[in-house]
Amino acid sequence: MRILLIGYGKMGKIIEQIAVAKGHEVVGKISHTNSEELQQYTSGNTDVAIEFTHPTSAFANISYCLSQGIPVVSGSTGWLEKFDEATQLCEQHKGAFFYASNFSVGVNLFFHFNAYIASKMQEYKEYEVAIREIHHLQKVDKPSGTGITTAEGILASYKDLSGWVSDNPEEKAKLNIASEREPDVVGTHIVTYSSDIDTIELGHTAHSRAGFAEGAVMAAAWLQGRQGVYGMKDMLNL
Repeated sequence: MRILLIGYGKMGKIIEQIAVAKGHEVVGKISHTNSEELQQYTSGNTDVAIEFTHPTSAFANISYCLSQGIPVVSGSTGWLEKFDEATQLCEQHKGAFFYASNFSVGVNLFFHFNAYIASKMQEYKEYEVAIREIHHLQKVDKPSGTGITTAEGILASYKDLSGWVSDNPEEKAKLNIASEREPDVVGTHIVTYSSDIDTIELGHTAHSRAGFAEGAVMAAAWLQGRQGVYGMKDMLNL
């Protein structure tokens, strides 16, 4: 594959290493220092774009790729209020768009088990459910995209909760997501069910970014020849 990397920070560099090791070609590397060079890439010279950037630039990057017929894989978080617009653009251009808040296979199995456990735990009202997510100090958005996806998996079963809230455990009508930022933490997510008698926890801790990068390259290959909007559930058949 001819891969365009949009975002060349820590994640972009690891994706490059993994992609090259698998025999793929990286045709371009776009960052905030050369963002204007994105305009030179089209479906004629690029098979797929892998986009990991900032919440303020993600939607524009995705829109450009879709308008040029470039299949795009995005892991950027903090921009999802425009996700429906991205879906409409994908349909309009008959394109291919793959989005995940987290590309780790392990995390997506965590999402799967999280939703299943929530479907059972909602019957036991004595347990209060909460989410805790911990990331490195450079993580811009709070809560994390993975934390929000975890919350959505729980809220699908907890109809008495009206949504999620960030760092406000006193708002009992909503599911609280506590966000912590610490040095050198790749990503930890913990769902806790607490009662006066005991506590049940489901957690996932990433030890490196390699799992995320592997999943992104896997998604880029899987997206080839497809049309529509996809996610990790589609690729992993969960």
